[in-house]
Amino acid sequence: MTSAPYGLLLDVDGPLASTVTRSIRIPSIADDLVAIANSGCPVVFNTGRSDAFLAEQVIPELVRAGLAADAPVWGIGEKGASWFTVTNGRIGAVQVDETIAVPADLVAACRAIVEQHRDLMFWDATKRTMVSLEQNLDVENADFLGRRAQVTAELDAAIASLGLADRFYTVPTVISIDLEHRTAGKALGAERAVRLVGERMEVPRRWFTAGDSHGDYDMAAWLHDAGYDATHLDVRPSGDQPETAFTVLREIPTFAEGHAEDDITASYLTRWRAELAV
Repeated sequence: MTSAPYGLLLDVDGPLASTVTRSIRIPSIADDLVAIANSGCPVVFNTGRSDAFLAEQVIPELVRAGLAADAPVWGIGEKGASWFTVTNGRIGAVQVDETIAVPADLVAACRAIVEQHRDLMFWDATKRTMVSLEQNLDVENADFLGRRAQVTAELDAAIASLGLADRFYTVPTVISIDLEHRTAGKALGAERAVRLVGERMEVPRRWFTAGDSHGDYDMAAWLHDAGYDATHLDVRPSGDQPETAFTVLREIPTFAEGHAEDDITASYLTRWRAELAV
């Protein structure tokens, strides 16, 4: 069996979905992803988002762009805690690792915290295993970022008060604050991705990953350590490029017209598609 030329393992918020609209706003992104998947290359979304977000905001865009019924596409949500296969344009049964879910008492404490900050953020009720407080769509990102440290500290205090700091921690992002199990993360998502792909087809030796946070580097790091040829596209708005054993494509968005995180990813997807001549 001949493996596909490469696989894609992609974060969603930022690289694919606009952090402003929270949706795929650039048509070529869906078009190129579909062409790549329809050619037989595995496409795996590895995100902190829920399966519901992928089902509502991402998969329908691929279907509209002509996704084949048998295209090799998977979704991994909540940083490796949930996963599913896409078949006939729909997500299949969602598998969930309940062993890393946030316990009920900590969830309750987090809900009490978000109630104090509803002017800037909301509770993501679609999450199955983690807690996410997300920036309201109608507020400025600068306002959210201005309070992010305070809310993160309150969440950290709740974790500590319940004696759960050895198992759970907070991860602030550009548009949210996540509270998750310490074993969750993009590396866990990468491990699940390779397992899922391997159950269906020969796993490609070459992979492209993309993300807008430092933690997204863990995808490429896991692939590299597992013996794969990984190249990571880093579209973080700021931050130095760390030293890595794998290739990194670093482009900082200026947020001028046509140069946000998803614009950058769109240009690379077009190049990667061109490799396949499809």
